[in-house]
Amino acid sequence: MAFSVLLLLVALIAGLVAVASNPSPYFAALGLVIAAGVGCGVLVCHGGSFLSLALFLIYLGGMLVVFAYSAALAAEPFPEAWGSSSVLGYVVIYFLGVILVAGIFWDSWYEGSWVVVDGLKEFSVLRGDVSGVAVMYSFGGGMLVICAWVLLLTLFVVLELTRGLDRGTLRAV
Repeated sequence: MAFSVLLLLVALIAGLVAVASNPSPYFAALGLVIAAGVGCGVLVCHGGSFLSLALFLIYLGGMLVVFAYSAALAAEPFPEAWGSSSVLGYVVIYFLGVILVAGIFWDSWYEGSWVVVDGLKEFSVLRGDVSGVAVMYSFGGGMLVICAWVLLLTLFVVLELTRGLDRGTLRAV
């Protein structure tokens, strides 16, 4: 179990490096989908199945639409792929940074600290993530409104950044 979680965490770091190193929105959106899927897999391994399902559906429903729309507005005839020299240099730099930080914190890393939500299931009536869902729905109304406004702001920021000098499909006829 610990080895599968370790592989998922390595894949999560690789997906995040793919997002951070690529200037093209096409490949960055693919890296985000990979990172979100692997992050939800890590949550499932720790016992949060409902939380990971809700996170993945919200991500695919909301943010992927924003990235697809911004990728349509920033249509590049020749996008830079992961194999190009400039992007490959960023990938190497980011992986070296991750290895350096992992080397610094390696002595204080313990696999025994990976506690599953249902580790004490003999003493619990409900699953751990079900209790979290109840708290999310009872106290999370204000946070839901704040998150909706943040997503709307993110949409406008991404559209403004990808607009460029000409307006693309939004120009006057």
